[in-house]
Amino acid sequence: MIPADETFDGTWPYAPRFFSGRGFRMHYVDVPGQGDETFLLLHGEPTWGYLYRNIIPGLLRFGRVVVPDHMGFGKSETPQGRTYSIVEHADNLQALVEHLALRDITLVGQDWGGPIGTAVALARPELFRRFCYMNTGVPGMPPAGAPRVEDYPWFKWVQTEESRATLANLGATILSVLKRIGFERTAHVNETWVRAYASAFPTSADCAGALAFPAQLNRAETRAAMAARFGALPQLAARPAMYLHGEEDRAIPTDFSVGAFRSTWPNGPVVTLPGVGHFIQEDAPEAVTALICQFVQMT
Repeated sequence: MIPADETFDGTWPYAPRFFSGRGFRMHYVDVPGQGDETFLLLHGEPTWGYLYRNIIPGLLRFGRVVVPDHMGFGKSETPQGRTYSIVEHADNLQALVEHLALRDITLVGQDWGGPIGTAVALARPELFRRFCYMNTGVPGMPPAGAPRVEDYPWFKWVQTEESRATLANLGATILSVLKRIGFERTAHVNETWVRAYASAFPTSADCAGALAFPAQLNRAETRAAMAARFGALPQLAARPAMYLHGEEDRAIPTDFSVGAFRSTWPNGPVVTLPGVGHFIQEDAPEAVTALICQFVQMT
């Protein structure tokens, strides 16, 4: 867990806030903006809210920006003995959303942030106004014959013993893991950047959340829990949504995710970015910010 007051040389200047309603200290930032919009920005594996540091300022002219760290990541605690399942993460997030009384939410979800945010939206669809998915799994049916997540290098690697040893030592291996999944803008990496992503994982015990996420891939229990909520999918499909995808993603195939999105939101805008990897917020923050802002203005 990263110390609450750590700013990483001023690159993360936001006041830390904590919610303990789910039996652990869940960190989030809640930044007031100029307009009446509410943004909920969700990270995935193995990052934290810092991933959005270059995007938050551009959204503040539209309104409030809330950025939580999932249990086991960033400045949130890593309690032992928890399942770290997608359902548990979704329950944590839903409790925070309800605690903060968020309404008319624009969900921005990348990596596991997409399914976690979707699970909350399916449970409380009336709280959500629009959806922006980025390099993530989205609710829908991918086209027949599209490459599957299981076919991609990241999925194959996380089934190996080597991957568990690497993910249990993220304090030293974070950069190589990000590059393996799909991180292209390496010229921007410096000591502060590495420290910001590595500091959440000083021991193997602190890597519990990161170790658990790969085990959720195609897990029957996860699919069943999500399917139980899909009755609310038509309500989500009636909301505006867009999808952004870095084409150099080595975890999620472009055709797979774009096709799934279009099956649910056939008229939703889709933008794929060549030369951009899985961590689209790091590789193309300017483009991401501009596209989200344009989407908000249009909807």
